[in-house]
Amino acid sequence: MEMDRFDPHLSLRLAETDADRRGAYRTRYDVFVDELGADGPLVDHDSRLEMDRYDPYFDQLILVDDRIDPASGNHVAGVYRLMRLDQALQAGQFYSEGEYDLDVLRQSGRKLLELGRSCVRPAHRNGAAMLSLWDGLAEYVRDHGIDILFGVASFHGTDVARVAAPLSLLHHRHLAPPALRVRARAFQRMDLTPVEAIDRPAAMRQVPALIKSYLKLGGSVGDGAFIDHAFNTIDVCLVMDTAALTATARQRYGAAV
Repeated sequence: MEMDRFDPHLSLRLAETDADRRGAYRTRYDVFVDELGADGPLVDHDSRLEMDRYDPYFDQLILVDDRIDPASGNHVAGVYRLMRLDQALQAGQFYSEGEYDLDVLRQSGRKLLELGRSCVRPAHRNGAAMLSLWDGLAEYVRDHGIDILFGVASFHGTDVARVAAPLSLLHHRHLAPPALRVRARAFQRMDLTPVEAIDRPAAMRQVPALIKSYLKLGGSVGDGAFIDHAFNTIDVCLVMDTAALTATARQRYGAAV
């Protein structure tokens, strides 16, 4: 992939070497485990690597700081984990299927891509790194002819009452159409507050930036949330049809998506 256009020291590529994969797992550990309190059966606390059983089947899109020796394990500035349907068939299922019934997507006959584990190191959280990862994602979508993007995105913590307003806003204003409406397995209602009682600006301020980014591109959410106690999150499933991208998205990604 082309060099990052925001910082000459950063470049994008798919992880192919052991050093790159370990760098991705190290970045994920620093963000999800150290910062956000996540855990899991395959997390390696001694080596500071956040992994799960699906990782061998995913492509890891990584943003690399070329000034840092890959042997250190700290050269990855940002990560996006990507799984196509053919990879999910090898894995046995998509990662999200542990939380959501994806039958409506699987039966659509369209090319699917699951997104996950998106994170950027604190030193690069100026917006440019995430935009670079999105540029790489757009190229990947184009190269593989992807029709539908989906994946879980999270609110930190597991206290549903604390995020009742933003969850309700997502349900009332951004629920996916029936053809894309996946449903949570361990169903947590999202329509917790009547729409007329929601302070919309205040609720939207509670919505994580990544979720807001998907909504701006024309994404929508599945029916119900999923409480992931091991990962210390409340998850929603975001779905985006590339044929229905917003005008803003087409202006930015028109050549790629």
